[in-house]
Amino acid sequence: MTTSYEIHQCPNCGLRYPLTEGHPFGTRCPSCLGDTEVVLTRRIAHEVETVYPPPSFRLEGLLDNIRSAWNVGSIFRSADGFGLSHLHLCGITPTPENESVAKTSLGSEKTVSWTYHKNAIVAARKLKSKGYQLFALEDDARAVSIHHPSTALRSTQEVLLIAGNEVTGVDPELLEMCDEIIFIPMWGRKKSFNVAVAFSIAAFTLSTSSE
Repeated sequence: MTTSYEIHQCPNCGLRYPLTEGHPFGTRCPSCLGDTEVVLTRRIAHEVETVYPPPSFRLEGLLDNIRSAWNVGSIFRSADGFGLSHLHLCGITPTPENESVAKTSLGSEKTVSWTYHKNAIVAARKLKSKGYQLFALEDDARAVSIHHPSTALRSTQEVLLIAGNEVTGVDPELLEMCDEIIFIPMWGRKKSFNVAVAFSIAAFTLSTSSE
């Protein structure tokens, strides 16, 4: 495990960058290839286990045909960080058996349990029959702000947060099954976030909003 790093600075072009053991950058400047100087040496602060209270209700996620392995890996990290109990990976969504998912998730695929389903509709229908409240994250005419859902979240509840394909969104038949369709308010010119970013925002908001 790497325990320290150096900050290098190039006296020729001024580039400043960190250098750890095994980093692809060397002591020569990555920009102009000149010699660099070590201006700072520091120890790396490794993760310290800090216990925070988990969500007061069971929160799980369903990924409906996510294309990108990197997005899935990022969602695993967020799921771990926000206390999700389980992820349901559906359709073409890559699983942690994919090297890119495992590389991006940084071990969280081992702390968040998951199952694979070929059909998201079938998986969601089973969960709904068990009493899960289905929340879909989608830009839809029926959607309400994630800050003001009409369905109150209670401590006894089981909630499934659904995110869909990066291009086509959540399957329309899946939306019809949902108890709530939510959107994240935005103020920029773009109309949507990256799916991994959106899932993370929604997971945090829901996990801290129960009654």
